[in-house]
Amino acid sequence: MTMSLNFNSRDVDRAVITDPSPSRQALRLAALGGILMVALPLVMWAANRSAPLMLGLAAAAFAAAAVAAAGRDVGPLLRRILAGLRSPIGLALTALLAWALVSLLWTHRPASGFAAWAELLLPLGFALVIAASAWFRPKQALMRALAICLILASGLIFLELQNGLAQRITLGLGGKQMSFIFNRPVIACLVLLAPAVHLLWSGGSKRVADRLLAGGVAAAVAGIILYSDSGTAKLGLGILVLAWLLARLLPRLTLAATALGFAATLVLAPVIGQLVDRLLPPALYEQTAESHSRDRVDIWLSFGEAIAARPFIGSGFGSSSALQTHPVAEQVSPPRRLLLAVGHPHSAPIQLWTETGIVGAALLLVAGLLFFRRLGALSARERAPRLALFAAAFVMASVGHGAWQGWWIAALAAAALWFESGRDVGRGAEHG
Repeated sequence: MTMSLNFNSRDVDRAVITDPSPSRQALRLAALGGILMVALPLVMWAANRSAPLMLGLAAAAFAAAAVAAAGRDVGPLLRRILAGLRSPIGLALTALLAWALVSLLWTHRPASGFAAWAELLLPLGFALVIAASAWFRPKQALMRALAICLILASGLIFLELQNGLAQRITLGLGGKQMSFIFNRPVIACLVLLAPAVHLLWSGGSKRVADRLLAGGVAAAVAGIILYSDSGTAKLGLGILVLAWLLARLLPRLTLAATALGFAATLVLAPVIGQLVDRLLPPALYEQTAESHSRDRVDIWLSFGEAIAARPFIGSGFGSSSALQTHPVAEQVSPPRRLLLAVGHPHSAPIQLWTETGIVGAALLLVAGLLFFRRLGALSARERAPRLALFAAAFVMASVGHGAWQGWWIAALAAAALWFESGRDVGRGAEHG
């Protein structure tokens, strides 16, 4: 779903604040929204599913600021939201969400499926509201605050990992007190790292202090990723750095290669388990045993059989959470049926095919290709970090967590908002 997170001024008219002296109330509400956006990585450290809540609170603040600035007229905000929905990407994603909702008619657990649908819809909706409000316009100081919060979150995670989560255990906090609870905040920090580094390094001020801070936050987040348990985050970091460098050196070729890789992965998702099973040597599975590589391939093979049983309409949105109890499980071979109970296939493309079939895959493919076309219109400097984040996020989603998890969608949405809202402001930061 990463391509859904590019809110551009061509989709949403963000330059409509015409009052040269907006009300104090609007300014205060916008400031509150900015603080909430900055605090997201720190709150994720404390509660590893909290990103949608933070994005929702920020959306409420920015929407209230827009309404206050318009003299309590909600019309302009609604018109800009509708403009975003009517954009080419907006239409493709709205169609995907509508198809996902329709697919609940043939899922075996409609209530669970609807909950998964809402978990996907809410952070996307919050992000659209923030973009449409036109009030998230971070100056350089707010970008510095984001970098500092990322450094603090990385440091706090490191301290907790060092002392074996002693504070949480002492406080008797609920949940599993295991080191892997930090995998989500570590990934969120990685996602937000891209806009933080880019906007500090390439912003309008180009101060030495800002570039030093960009280097510091990159070192802090990379350090905690390498120290953490998250193999997915380590993979994502490698892809982010590699894609960023290649996008600067070979901008057009890297864009084309990433688009081709995205399209090929989506198209081949139903048989990706078979391809990997045949191509990867057994020695590689032994070397990557800690990442459960062999287990992932077996899961992909199991879900691949489920896709083959219902290739056109899928098994219904959210059905992956208990696919072993779905009627489609009877069409999966007995040796593979057991792994349908893992909760999700650890691959977003495979999950998309499993639940929404070729229709859902086609709609996401269209949205993705439209996103790449938009990236192609940017300068190489502006394109590189966005393309790198897309590549890293798509690779992580293709081998890692569930596709529709709200914290993941919210983190990506927040990164996109920082990119788009900070671009023009960063250029004129020295005047702001």
